[in-house]
Amino acid sequence: MSAYPEFPGFKPISLKDKGALQAALWIYQPETSELTFTNIYMWSSLTRAHWCIYKDWVLVTCRDRDGGLYGLPPIGPSPCLEAVSVFLEWLRDEKGQNSPRIERADHRLSEELEGTGMFHIEPTRDHFDYAYERDALARLAGRKLHAKKNHVNKFSKTHAFEYAPIDETHIKACLATEDKWCRDHHCCDDINLIGEWEAIRKVLTGYRDLEYAGGVILIDGTVEAFTLGEMLNEETAVVHIEKANADIPGLYAVINQQFCEHGWKMVRYINREQDLGDEGLRRAKLSYHPARMVEKYRITPAEA
Repeated sequence: MSAYPEFPGFKPISLKDKGALQAALWIYQPETSELTFTNIYMWSSLTRAHWCIYKDWVLVTCRDRDGGLYGLPPIGPSPCLEAVSVFLEWLRDEKGQNSPRIERADHRLSEELEGTGMFHIEPTRDHFDYAYERDALARLAGRKLHAKKNHVNKFSKTHAFEYAPIDETHIKACLATEDKWCRDHHCCDDINLIGEWEAIRKVLTGYRDLEYAGGVILIDGTVEAFTLGEMLNEETAVVHIEKANADIPGLYAVINQQFCEHGWKMVRYINREQDLGDEGLRRAKLSYHPARMVEKYRITPAEA
């Protein structure tokens, strides 16, 4: 462990940390979409993520839009009471956080801490992940998904397209597709969209090192949509990014269906992350009828 930053010596997340962090995360077998190395790394320019080792746990700090510092749940063996207590005390006493908090905690940590009386545990609905049966998204079978299947069938009849697994030859075209998306959606006027574009650029240009899976839709040889994700745990894949040319109706439905069909054949569930409280995005995610919601919680000291 001496080669890694030791608490409280937090250091910025970098690609050099992938091996250590990815190994710890895989042992933990997370259910929440934030807890993959690719996710933490790709958003680190926006969240300013730092990490260190405290005994048997990995601790990660992030900053929100207002600059407030918070922790992600300790990554390591249960019980985590010691790690949570030390983390929150450090955030309060050393970093001056009047309301120290751990965000995106999963049900395992929530249930472990609930009976101690030491913490206030609050569900954060805007961050709940949507988990779907892979087979349902790939086949779009049944009455509930009939309209989605019609969209895909209509697209297939009106467009000669090709699905291909993403590789290094597609990266430049994917960047161009995202540039167009940003122009169409006026990213320069929205700090959140600017942050998203930086994250997507980071993950695309880091293709060789990050080793995620992905797919593209080609129409007339041009990349018009792309998506990428990775394994979250032994039975779940998580989709981090999905972008499509908004001028082509039905393309989002197609890239979603095709990636599930071809990219994750041996996976039971697909986690398609949260809606962040956006009503339009919430309706879209609910329209695919998730198998379950992956609940997340905010943990603060009881006295706070």
